[in-house]
Amino acid sequence: MNRREKGNILIVGSGIVGRSWAMLFAGAGYRVILHDTVYQQVTCAIESIRQQLNELEKNGILRGTLKSSEQMLLISACINLAQAVEGAILIQECVPENLEIKRKVFQELDDLMNDDVILSSSTSCLLPSKLFTDLKHVKQCIVSHPVNPAYYIPLVELVPHPETHPAILEQTYVLMKEIGQLPVKLTKEIEGFALNRIQYAIIGESWKLVKDGVLSPEDVDLVMSAGLGMRYAFMGPFETAYLNAQGFKNYCERYDTGMKRVLSSFGPVPEFSGEVMEKINKAMSEKTPLDPESLNARRLQRDRYLIALAKLKSDCK
Repeated sequence: MNRREKGNILIVGSGIVGRSWAMLFAGAGYRVILHDTVYQQVTCAIESIRQQLNELEKNGILRGTLKSSEQMLLISACINLAQAVEGAILIQECVPENLEIKRKVFQELDDLMNDDVILSSSTSCLLPSKLFTDLKHVKQCIVSHPVNPAYYIPLVELVPHPETHPAILEQTYVLMKEIGQLPVKLTKEIEGFALNRIQYAIIGESWKLVKDGVLSPEDVDLVMSAGLGMRYAFMGPFETAYLNAQGFKNYCERYDTGMKRVLSSFGPVPEFSGEVMEKINKAMSEKTPLDPESLNARRLQRDRYLIALAKLKSDCK
């Protein structure tokens, strides 16, 4: 029995994240129900998905084995949540990043879902214990945090609630692998999950380099894009260190004194406001003006670069 015979994927919320999930699951051959409270919103989302899939197919980078037209046949709209839940094996919540809104959605879903479905949130920073506690089906709840844009960046952070059943974590992991994503399993919840903790550490130190007059905002970005980012696109910090010495143990033996000295100089957490914020914002806006046309053009360029990088990484395997 294939997945399309086993059940549906329900996407609650038809914004950018919801659309990405719909494309990923349809690409893997799943039936996808896209739900939103306003019918016009969800029909616009489906038309946007159609355009994106056609463009991806035209450029030869459509994921999965099905044609774009075949994938679109798997995606449908539904504004009746009780009806949309029927037959779902996974419910992927993608509503705005607001605890009150998400809690309201989960409480409604909790009353409608059965004891087999996985209830998954796309939140980027809200802890599972804040999202799912007091739900009847809390053992079936998990965070599956994608990285935007999810269609081109395959990482998914899986974060369990303290009461999440281990089988749910494992089932979600297998499902994410099946649709072509690369999931990581956090053994417990932590503020910021993993990606944002690492990202914020980089932003924090980058801020201090600008604040202390060591580098301009443009040069800080260059350190990442032309330096660390070049190798981090293919391997993480531990493997980088491993290859830069005779193994990771040898790296620590060589550089532990310097690493500890540098880390001890980081100082307090920045306020992320005031003069430094204005300086960084001015530098970035000179590169990409804040009008919608310029921002969208730069985002599209980013996506083209990510597509090319994803293809390169695939060809390198």
